[in-house]
Amino acid sequence: MALIEGHAGEQAVAALSGFGTDVMFTLNGGHIWPLYDAARNQGMRVIDTRHEQSAAFAAEAYAKLTRRPGFAALTAGPGITNGVSAVTSAHFNGSPVVVLGGRAPQGRWGAGSLQELDHVPILQSITKMAATVTDAEQAGTMVHEAARLAIEPHRGPTFLDFPLDVFGPSSGDVPAVVADVGRGVTPDSDAVEALARLVAGAERPALLVGSDVYWDGAWEELEAAATALGVPCFFNGMGRGLLPADHDLAFLRTRGLLKRRADVVVVLGTPLDFRLGFGSFGAATVAHAVDAESQRAGHVDVLTVVGDLRQTLAGLAGYGGDRVDHTGWIAELREAELHAAAGEVALMEAEGDPIKPSRIYGELRKRLERDAVVICDGGDFASYAGKFIEVFEPGGWLDTGPYGCLGNGLGYAIAARVVRPSSQVVLLLGDGAAGFSLMDVDSLVRHGLPVVMIVGNNGMWGLEKHPMQAIYGWDMACDLQPGCRYDEVVRSLGGGGETVESPAEIGPALDRAFASGVPYLVNVLTDPGDVYPRSSNLA
Repeated sequence: MALIEGHAGEQAVAALSGFGTDVMFTLNGGHIWPLYDAARNQGMRVIDTRHEQSAAFAAEAYAKLTRRPGFAALTAGPGITNGVSAVTSAHFNGSPVVVLGGRAPQGRWGAGSLQELDHVPILQSITKMAATVTDAEQAGTMVHEAARLAIEPHRGPTFLDFPLDVFGPSSGDVPAVVADVGRGVTPDSDAVEALARLVAGAERPALLVGSDVYWDGAWEELEAAATALGVPCFFNGMGRGLLPADHDLAFLRTRGLLKRRADVVVVLGTPLDFRLGFGSFGAATVAHAVDAESQRAGHVDVLTVVGDLRQTLAGLAGYGGDRVDHTGWIAELREAELHAAAGEVALMEAEGDPIKPSRIYGELRKRLERDAVVICDGGDFASYAGKFIEVFEPGGWLDTGPYGCLGNGLGYAIAARVVRPSSQVVLLLGDGAAGFSLMDVDSLVRHGLPVVMIVGNNGMWGLEKHPMQAIYGWDMACDLQPGCRYDEVVRSLGGGGETVESPAEIGPALDRAFASGVPYLVNVLTDPGDVYPRSSNLA
């Protein structure tokens, strides 16, 4: 314990600092000024945004890139409700975000103070903890508990609000952070052994690796398990990059073969949701390894191992029993992977006019460094990123996740540049998604955070327009302004940018963007007739 003098805000910031959190993302509001006072006194960096949704998304991206609690400070009432969609995304992504909010004074509750709203019932269903701090002396203990709970598997956001009259002069204890904080339970050894036998005895097994393997910091154990058992790996969410894309056992383009050819699929650290066919892979036997009991799938009955994914994977790596030689299966997949990659060349070099989105990715791939952070915010245009972008390091891929909430892009980019000051940060935006948060380019400019932004501009909500046409023969509320100059918005806010109308212009424009040293948007006018080949069953 450490006794913190001053006020409840000092305790709150000290508690988060104990977990290694060194940045607050916020939008100014009088209800939370004591948190700013504490950040100023304790040397915590403060990044303010133009919308609370961006602040909360930035806190989530900070958590994703550091594997520490992200911190968003949101003022009372609309400040907190503006952040709700981003908090919900963190909930679905299992991201450890601590949201501290302001609140109207408790001593005058019910009299109609400015922005008087009981936030807790609103936040309860999308957080692991939602409560009001009513005793100033307990502020440090409660924030410490919120941060500890956020990083404990299964991870997720937590919320506390502070009435104005709790921020008066006070002192209180802040607990120390224990060494093994954030580690999951030890998995059952018999279940791990059964999983290892299943993989080792299969003719054509595969591992499908998701975000919770990243959250558990288990990439070394993953490589050891895959190598020891000779099993190919496919990736989902932040699982991308846990094996570098050029690793012998890493596969990007051939996931469709899992339903047609695999006899065992082990899903590691991601839900059996719509992204994975709800856990169905053709005739394959499916097994599931999750970081907490809450993640056990209730809609299918499969072998499930619950607990720390580092230990689960270490158990697979240490399996000493008999095993089938998977060399032929890996060679089959590699041949299919190379064939698929060869088929992509024509798409990524497409000369057509108007521009095919795939050509943008062909030019971008030539310029991405191995430690680049690629951020996706959009529908069809961002989906092409999942198809064509190769990720080589953990934390190199940030997408919105299964909740599918647009508007994450600028908040994610803000945090990515703060956390990774020397890496390329590339934000891929659909033109629809750009409308949610592009004003936060101002935040990038004010805080000196250069980011390369690429807008795939087809003048429509493509993810909706093409399916509506296919189903109804007509569409409605799907059209955006053709050729909208999003680059001029960025230039007006102090960044740089340009519009690209021909394939040959894409590469030089990207070179200028990477060399600019400012937030720079390349606005690429793409083919409105191009349809992403989507096959997921969303429901």
